[in-house]
Amino acid sequence: VQLVESGGGLVQAGGSLRLSCAASGRTFKPYAMGWFRQAPGKEREFVARIAWSGRNTDYADSVKGRFTISRDIGKNTVYLQMNSLKPEDAALYYCAADPDFYGSKWSAYPENLEVWGQGTLVTVSS
Repeated sequence: VQLVESGGGLVQAGGSLRLSCAASGRTFKPYAMGWFRQAPGKEREFVARIAWSGRNTDYADSVKGRFTISRDIGKNTVYLQMNSLKPEDAALYYCAADPDFYGSKWSAYPENLEVWGQGTLVTVSS
């Protein structure tokens, strides 16, 4: 499976962006998918994840109420709608996928998630 992110760009604080992550290849597994971000000089941090069914989601406290993760199973694509963006949201956003939605990999061992994308850059001007 390969993941390709898109939708990043420059936006003013308070604005919105929608990121997309398209999965291709042998997508027969029921993958959970999610987003991480890494700002310059900072650690990579979890942003959001969604189960294969789409019925279960999880968000970092810093984005709750502002970001929404969703997926289109038919298109093998996951989205991250980002509203009310703040300068501190600026980062390289990565998409990840793993068969296990509930495991500790998403919180404690993201390096063990099965698939990663290359990232898309989000810049927020103040």
